[in-house]
Amino acid sequence: MDRASGPRVRVPEQRAPEKPVTADALRFTVLGPVRAWRGPELLSSGSPQQRALLTALLLREGRTATAGELIDAFWGEDPPSQALATIRTYASRLRKILGQDTLVSESGGYAIRIDRGALDLTLAQDLAAEAEKARAAGDRCQARTLINKVLGLWDGEALASVPGPYADNQRTRLEEWRLQLTETRLDLDLEVGCHAEAVSELTALTAAHPLRERLRELLMVALYRSGRQAEALAVYADTRRLLAEELGVDPRPELAQLQQRILRADEELARPADEPAPAPAPLRPAQLPATVPDFTGRSAFVAELGSRLATAEGSVMAVSAVAGIGGVGKTTLAVHVAHQARRHFPDGQLYVDLQGAGARAAEPETVLGSFLRALGTADSAIPDTLDERAALYRSTLDGRRVLVLLDNAHDAAQIRPLLPGTPGCAALVTSRVRMVDLAGAHLVDLDVMSPEEALQLFTRIVGEERVGSEREAALDVVAACGFLPLAIRIAASRLAARRTWTVSVLAAKLADERRRLDELQAGDLAVKATFELGYGQLEPAQARAFRLLGLADGPDISLAAAAALLNLDPHAAEDLLEALVDTSLVESAAPGRYRYHDLVRLYARACAERDERAVERESALSRLLDFYLATAAGVYALERPGDRLVDHLEPTDHAGLVFADRHAALDWLYTEATNLLACARQVARPATLRRAVDLLYAALDLGESGANAKQYEAAAVTVREAARECGDPRAESRAVMSLANAHQLAGRFDHADREAEEAMRLAETAQDLLAVSWAANARGIIALYHNRHQDGEAFLNQAIDAFRSDGNRPGEASALCNLSRIHLATGRTASAITLARSGIGIYDSLGHALRGANGRYALGMALTQSGDFAAATAKLTEALEIFRDSRQRLWEGMSLFRLAEVEIASGRPAQAAQYAELALTVLRGIGGEWRRGNVLTVLGRALAGIGQTGRAQVCWNEALGIYDDLDAPEADGVRSLLTGISTH
Repeated sequence: MDRASGPRVRVPEQRAPEKPVTADALRFTVLGPVRAWRGPELLSSGSPQQRALLTALLLREGRTATAGELIDAFWGEDPPSQALATIRTYASRLRKILGQDTLVSESGGYAIRIDRGALDLTLAQDLAAEAEKARAAGDRCQARTLINKVLGLWDGEALASVPGPYADNQRTRLEEWRLQLTETRLDLDLEVGCHAEAVSELTALTAAHPLRERLRELLMVALYRSGRQAEALAVYADTRRLLAEELGVDPRPELAQLQQRILRADEELARPADEPAPAPAPLRPAQLPATVPDFTGRSAFVAELGSRLATAEGSVMAVSAVAGIGGVGKTTLAVHVAHQARRHFPDGQLYVDLQGAGARAAEPETVLGSFLRALGTADSAIPDTLDERAALYRSTLDGRRVLVLLDNAHDAAQIRPLLPGTPGCAALVTSRVRMVDLAGAHLVDLDVMSPEEALQLFTRIVGEERVGSEREAALDVVAACGFLPLAIRIAASRLAARRTWTVSVLAAKLADERRRLDELQAGDLAVKATFELGYGQLEPAQARAFRLLGLADGPDISLAAAAALLNLDPHAAEDLLEALVDTSLVESAAPGRYRYHDLVRLYARACAERDERAVERESALSRLLDFYLATAAGVYALERPGDRLVDHLEPTDHAGLVFADRHAALDWLYTEATNLLACARQVARPATLRRAVDLLYAALDLGESGANAKQYEAAAVTVREAARECGDPRAESRAVMSLANAHQLAGRFDHADREAEEAMRLAETAQDLLAVSWAANARGIIALYHNRHQDGEAFLNQAIDAFRSDGNRPGEASALCNLSRIHLATGRTASAITLARSGIGIYDSLGHALRGANGRYALGMALTQSGDFAAATAKLTEALEIFRDSRQRLWEGMSLFRLAEVEIASGRPAQAAQYAELALTVLRGIGGEWRRGNVLTVLGRALAGIGQTGRAQVCWNEALGIYDDLDAPEADGVRSLLTGISTH
């Protein structure tokens, strides 16, 4: 036997059938501390030497170890005289713990007989084998999941604290296997598009294993695919220098070739390499809506469009644009043709409703984000700008054959970024306008059906028997419908659902034009007549609900919000809404949520203008606003107990929803974010202005989270302009303060300062104590960012006095924690710690978890400067966990950044780099460029600390560019860092 390496751990070719696992079954772990359990009970494994015996036997997987082999494993070349007796003593003790049937004596040695699944190592080997098979079969996601399970079995260092040469050798071997598994998993991360997430881990691993070139190679690829080409090249330069200094060798050829590919900006490197196995594409979207079973007519159009799509292969790109009035059947035709053409597009079909007929058409960048996700791109790999997303979208489609159905487009400008532009792909567009300015598009004008087609569609829905006996009346019906497919479908569905009606009864109802048409106008005339068919058949309560619900601006509406708007209890509201769904006038978007087709919403609003008094319309929207404000205030109160803001909000007539806990409350807030902010914009008018402003105050989390920051800011701008027009200083001060907060969170500190100054002036005029205290607090923290520490301290002391006058303890705590940061910036570390602890004390006494996290954030910064790094890490980690739980991405990212600062100060640059990389990932697209510059600066310092000076220079140069653009004073510090690194 080779004493240097010992016997290799292997999977036996033959093994006995496994016994059923029982509640008291034995199980063992070696991928960490060596432990034994019987069921849930942890067994004593004795002294380190006794654990060494257990280890040696477990790693043989049931094979017998002779006494000589065990003596070698324990003591190597120099065993004691009583070695054999010692082994027998340890074996006897273990047998008493494990049982006679488990530890057996045979052939002068010992063996442990257990089921294969009872040892974590063999379980890990089996999972790793499954992962290898999955990868070979092309299932990268499954392989990645399995390897993550394998790595999850480790609990620190394998065979921890087990003595002896055999344990030392096995520990080294298992650690190498663990590292190989990690490399494989990281390779899979890159193959499935998780490159941004991989950078942080790879940075830490290259610091821990600086000479391991495979890790450096993976890091270069991850950085390159994250858009950080300069850093990727810097990794190569750092590696080449390190290998020359430490080993006197050059990087291996694969690494040098990778550098050349990055220098060439190799497009193939920007996406995962093809697998040698005949694997399917990672994701093949199939997003087409279902085609209607009774599709009728349009044979010429079906042939024309189908022919275009069938010949898409080899052409630059096939684009067909179908235009026509609303209700003419554009979507139905396009979906039908797309389904027939699916076989020509084996790599998938994408679909989106672009909402072009509505007030707010879908943004191309939002659609591109959705398409990229459907094509398998990870969220972290999706760029922020429209141009970058469009470029990545075209690259992702390159080489694939995908059909893109762009339904209900607003204009050509909206769809140009959504066109594939690559051979083999095709786009099918529907719109109410002709796409004459869409270069190269095949234009199709879809008119109403012919009388024969219209009658055929009507007959298919109603039934041949009923129509055959009243053919003339049926022709009258389809003529009254203007031969529009949607109108015919609604009329026919109504008749089909009413067995007592004849076709003549329906024709007579449609003969009265006063019931069908509001006004004669080109284009929309037939559409309005179509909807009049369904609307005219509604019961009065249903018609009222249809009219009033269409007034709300949000994309959909919840049952609770609809009940509030209609001034009904939820059960009654649900009955009405479900009746409207049955008539096809309203769609059920999800259980408890409802929405209008965009044209139906326009018609519903026209009905409201015609059939409802202005006071009723205003009252409905006022009730909806009350519901959102009262519920959002309840969420705020749950998140911030004791905060007096809710006492300063305008009163509402609706009590709002009540939630079981803060998580349910946050679920509601983020689900309703778009509708809530749309409501604030819509009701920014004199009668409801103050409540609209207060809704923004109560929904502050939407602005701070980062997820809805742009929508929140847009709503704040609308409300501020409305307040100015009304000449209401109280409303205007609060609206301006909301906008100031949005600017501050986005890193636009000059704008934030101007708005906060204006908010304070207006609040003092209005004698609004809430707005005065908030504005003073905001001006204090903005002054800190501007390095105007004396001004900041004055503002924060003013805020503390204002909050105390109002009895607002959480507000006081916020100002105290902000003042702590002023003291910290001016070198008063001890008082900074005292102030932060005072703020935390207030928060904790009120059970204020979220703002308590802000206090811990401030205290963590102060403790870092004091040199108490362990306490700083503890506080910042507490803050990080709370911010994550509260979905506050901005503050999650900033907590990671502060933890990186702690690690730098502690002399642990590898850990600092990992935190900083995570911060960059979390803060992607939020927080503003100034904060990004701060993170890049710290990341550069961490990288320099682990010898990756090339990458450090790249980070500092990017940070310097940011600071110079902002004219920020931090630029001088970064220049000093760059000067220092260039002189070494």
